[in-house]
Amino acid sequence: MKTMILAALTSAITSASPVQAQDVRISTFKSDATFSLNGREFIVTRDQNTAATLQGEFALTSRACPPNCIQPMVAAPGVVTFGEIELLAFLEGDVTNGNGLLLDARLPADFADGSIPSAVNVPFMTLAADNRFRTDILRALGAVQDANGALDFSNAMALTLFSGGVWSKDARTGIEHLINAGYPADKIFFYRGGMQAWVHVGLTVQQTQNPG
Repeated sequence: MKTMILAALTSAITSASPVQAQDVRISTFKSDATFSLNGREFIVTRDQNTAATLQGEFALTSRACPPNCIQPMVAAPGVVTFGEIELLAFLEGDVTNGNGLLLDARLPADFADGSIPSAVNVPFMTLAADNRFRTDILRALGAVQDANGALDFSNAMALTLFSGGVWSKDARTGIEHLINAGYPADKIFFYRGGMQAWVHVGLTVQQTQNPG
């Protein structure tokens, strides 16, 4: 059953290409991060071009606020905030072991432009209470619904949510929706830096299929 769930949630993901040993490392003793989801292997490394600079959307340093306001370090009480090293550990551990998922809370068009390897696109608004399919999404994430319609999250997956950057509220809004639905805060993690922080340190970006 879990394999079927993961297959449905990862239909837009393709595996990353193998790479050789790198000189620009993730950390002193770590050159890459390798993990798997639903039988697909992913490898994250850093860009080896030490002269590389940010280009395009993620080169922007200022966005109008509102709506693009700097987000707090803590998304919600009980939700732990991740940096890149912690996120990679989550991917190598929880995701590989089938206990967790990385959720890209951005819109499908943004996801199609590239995302973190193994990420599943679950736009933040799909987790809102007014989405009539929200229960189906929560069940796909491991919640169990009883005869009265109540959801039991005891065996639900650990989730890490991210969006565009520290200026984007999408991931934080998605986290609020999850908690309001009953998802335990201790099963939710927040990658606050999002895509802008990810590309800023030259980590692998996974090209995804166009949602159209």
